[in-house]
Amino acid sequence: MIRNYLKVALKVLARRKFFTFISLFGICITLVVLMVATAMLDQVFAPGAPEVHGSRTLGIYQIGLRSENINYNGFAGYGLLERVLRDLPAKVPGLERTSVFTVQQTAISYLNGKRLESWLKRTDGEFWRILQFEFVEGQPFSQDDEKNGNHVAVINEATRERFFQGQPAVGKPIEIDGQRFRVVGVVKDVPILRVVPFSDVWVPISTSKSSSYKRDFIGNFMAILLARGTADFPAIQSEVSARLKDAEKAIPQPELYKTISGGAYTLFGAASSIFFSTHRLEDSHPERLLAVLLLLMVLFMVLPTVNLVNINLSRILDRSSEIGVRKAFGASSRTLVGQFVVENVVLTLIGAGIGLVVAGAVLSAVNASGAIPYSDLHLNFRIFLYGLGIALFFGLFSGVYPAWRMSKLHPVQALRGRSI
Repeated sequence: MIRNYLKVALKVLARRKFFTFISLFGICITLVVLMVATAMLDQVFAPGAPEVHGSRTLGIYQIGLRSENINYNGFAGYGLLERVLRDLPAKVPGLERTSVFTVQQTAISYLNGKRLESWLKRTDGEFWRILQFEFVEGQPFSQDDEKNGNHVAVINEATRERFFQGQPAVGKPIEIDGQRFRVVGVVKDVPILRVVPFSDVWVPISTSKSSSYKRDFIGNFMAILLARGTADFPAIQSEVSARLKDAEKAIPQPELYKTISGGAYTLFGAASSIFFSTHRLEDSHPERLLAVLLLLMVLFMVLPTVNLVNINLSRILDRSSEIGVRKAFGASSRTLVGQFVVENVVLTLIGAGIGLVVAGAVLSAVNASGAIPYSDLHLNFRIFLYGLGIALFFGLFSGVYPAWRMSKLHPVQALRGRSI
């Protein structure tokens, strides 16, 4: 029976080209937007190179300093993070290692009289042990390079192309932000959507032009903490929270700030903390952020779904004579509903297939355009399943009501071309 339904569905869709086009267009556009947005969120939050251990990584991404009249939400200073993370792996058995690094900032270089802008990130040696970059030349700098203030640098392939015309760069000098470094490694480009590892150039923190950063509680630093597994998260988070509380005793400007808020969260948890705990940053609510994203997705789908219901109702009632004949010959409402639901599911699956192809083309165009630096957006298996689920939602939701309404037609009314 299903086979016959499929044959009828394909013939009907080919016969009513206008209704078919309108339905396919609505499904396709909706899926393209959702798939592109999902691909971007996937690249921001999902584990992937070089964040291959993202599922068991926590981070101190933002902190808050408070007093009665002054509130600060932003990045931490090196002095605060160093105080919080000092000997932390030795105190918490489930913590493997920690790393401190700066937020990437624009740095200026001059090459043959030409002004070049690059993203510069300063890191410690542990940064390269937590994150798994793909090296095409050389190797990362070490913790000893950071400790000794060695002027060494790791660059990405795009920077190698700009400064060395794609020639081998290891061992060669490079001038960044008024400082001269020796290149020790070259890595594959990292998309800017990977906010933790992204940069063009990475150099040791200790090569900063001033050492004043070592005392600051407010700055442009973040930290990541690699756990053995997610089961160790509560112990790590508890210890970090206790140390942040203890650090209040050493705030450099006690006349300005009295309390410190923040914690160690997953990247998604940190985003939820920023959205839902703007005053204290002490609570992570990933379930709320996930609920908001799902709600936005559903709301985005409601309008095209309602339109599809109306289109499908018109398409089905346009076949009232056929319905009347079939009911007159004994076709049950269940049989008719089943047929029209199958037709609608076939239509939406075709639209989903076209939408996924178009979404893939859009993502390829975004990657090639350079609008998002080094983007590597693509439709993976998980995103394909999202699209398939959304397509089935469209097919069932927008097909059940018109089919049910059609099944209630009296044979005589149907033969006369009337609707209920």
